[in-house]
Amino acid sequence: MAKGKDVRVTVILECTSCVRNRVNKESMGISRYITQKNRHNTPSRLELRKFCPCCFKHTIHGEIKK
Repeated sequence: MAKGKDVRVTVILECTSCVRNRVNKESMGISRYITQKNRHNTPSRLELRKFCPCCFKHTIHGEIKK
């Protein structure tokens, strides 16, 4: 039987410091990662520390809407 909603969903993580700084002129753009999360285990928005090639350091990447 098919379920109405999948348990694992694809989410997009975006760098919060690039968005907050409005991407300065020497940077390449906004860093984004694509990953999956389990909807039942983590119903809230996902936040992970990932490497941002635009900021050249590890920053917090938060889940955004599609």
